[in-house]
Amino acid sequence: MNELITPYGGRLVDLLVAEEEREAIMNRAAQLPRIQLTQRNLCDLELLATGGFSPLRKFMGRADYESVLHSMRLADGTLFPIPITLPVSKNLNLSEGAEIALADQHNDLLAIMQVEEVYEWDRDEEAKFAYGTTDPRHPLVAEIQGWGEVCISGELKVVRLPKYYDFRRLRLKPAEVRAGLIELGHERVVAFQTRNPMHRAHEELTKRAMQQIEGALLLHPVVGMTKAGDIDHYTRVQSYKALTEKYFDKGSMLLSLLPLAMRMAGPREAIWHAIIRRNFGANYFIVGRDHASPGVDSKNKPFYGPYDAQSLLTEHAAEVGVQPLFFSEMVYLTEEKRYEESSLVAEGHRTASISGTKVREDFLQRGRPLPSWFTRPEVAGILSAAHPPRHRQGFCLWFTGLSGSGKSTTADILTIMLLEHGRQVTVLDGDVIRTHLSKGLGFSKEDRETNIRRIGFVAAEVVRHGGGVICAAISPYRATRNECRTMIGNDRFCEIFVDTPLQVCEDRDAKGMYALARSGQIKGFTGVDDPYEAPHNPEITLDTVNCSAEENAERIVSYLIERGFIRPSENAADNALEPEFDLIERSAKGAEYESQGQARSASPLVTK
Repeated sequence: MNELITPYGGRLVDLLVAEEEREAIMNRAAQLPRIQLTQRNLCDLELLATGGFSPLRKFMGRADYESVLHSMRLADGTLFPIPITLPVSKNLNLSEGAEIALADQHNDLLAIMQVEEVYEWDRDEEAKFAYGTTDPRHPLVAEIQGWGEVCISGELKVVRLPKYYDFRRLRLKPAEVRAGLIELGHERVVAFQTRNPMHRAHEELTKRAMQQIEGALLLHPVVGMTKAGDIDHYTRVQSYKALTEKYFDKGSMLLSLLPLAMRMAGPREAIWHAIIRRNFGANYFIVGRDHASPGVDSKNKPFYGPYDAQSLLTEHAAEVGVQPLFFSEMVYLTEEKRYEESSLVAEGHRTASISGTKVREDFLQRGRPLPSWFTRPEVAGILSAAHPPRHRQGFCLWFTGLSGSGKSTTADILTIMLLEHGRQVTVLDGDVIRTHLSKGLGFSKEDRETNIRRIGFVAAEVVRHGGGVICAAISPYRATRNECRTMIGNDRFCEIFVDTPLQVCEDRDAKGMYALARSGQIKGFTGVDDPYEAPHNPEITLDTVNCSAEENAERIVSYLIERGFIRPSENAADNALEPEFDLIERSAKGAEYESQGQARSASPLVTK
């Protein structure tokens, strides 16, 4: 009988209580304080409970947490690069020795915890050491600003896992994946992680990996939390199913969904992913360029080097027990009609390749079918059906600036201009939101952040359903604005800094609010005795002193046209004149891409 690699740490953790214990625990839980877990907490709890995070048996206590931050190791020396914690509000007043119930978003019981530790943590310290940056453009750095002030840890007794109603046959626990891999009859298993659709280059890469190790493939896409703006997991899983059912040998591969909440932590995350895959039975792991990358920072520079993840995992591969497999970019040889690694292509051969950005911008967002050499027709059909053209997709225009800077005036004019272009928008004005959605909130930093997060949540829902939304609120804190950017998705979010000098805002103040603040009758007024943090790198900066509100609104309209979110009000049929991309080609040392026509630039309008 073929044996798989042992789980990381020697045995697979299982925190699910026996059936005969469940009723007694659930009865006891009914009398306990109950904490509702976030989506990230739910993903972490599930992988703790089923052994995906073995050898971890609980959310980290202080010793493990601090050791992981500074050395990538648990307190006992075991390599583990990512902190797995349960932050909660200190207002809960939890104490060591207390017993609490953990529930999902519907308040249904999942587990009970015997609290062993309650400890404070530092957001900037975690950001700096675990993720290598304190820049709030990093999605997790922005997110942790809203986490609770203390972390709790203790023994977990899990009565049930989070409920799912989609793809249930593919949601396999580590023990179930191991059993399936054993049935395939291979000791060698290579895992492929993805949060994107699989195209023919990925298909070729995974098949080569199977041949290289002479073993099986674990296709293990993440369906928990990925990066905002990623293609939704429903569409992705449909494409994986279509691909594996027709183009892979079912006797040599297993498709299973991973409920992981990614941290987008680059190099550290690569090691973490390899540990997780070992727990699921894989002893090889494909790691590509820019693994688990969050993109670029506030200065438009990558957070991590393109090969940092590969280097760090290689350094620790022996200890993890998982061998990384690296491949250079797969390109299509147009004359030979096959795929090959770019590093193996001789000079002079004509090749073709389409980047993920080009897939979105030049094909899906313009309603063009993807070419058959690039993706299988079944996958192309699924992606096309799930992606309307760009001008039918959602977007968020986030105005930020001092009181009296001109946010609402410009937003009102812009709303009318967008109607001319056939786009109705939802306007979330800061004052109106405070009257209705955020009634009862004060003007403390905490209440202001809560108000902005509520606006961000509503905006994200509007955008997710294909609508346009204008948010016009002071939103003084940079980290909270970036948190909203993460919720909405970077490619759908346009930060508009209304850069009006404070003195001009005061001169315009018809309500006399600044005068009241200067005299001390109003406390905590932004720009007077409470700070305003200007954006570091907004998409658009508006000058309201030398430009009229109408001119500024027209600049925003031009930006939206350039990005494809709206079409010009005249000659809207111009799309018919755009060139067809019969083939995107390049030589081994040639231009990045060529077409038979002159492609319209997809770069954003410079408005700063």
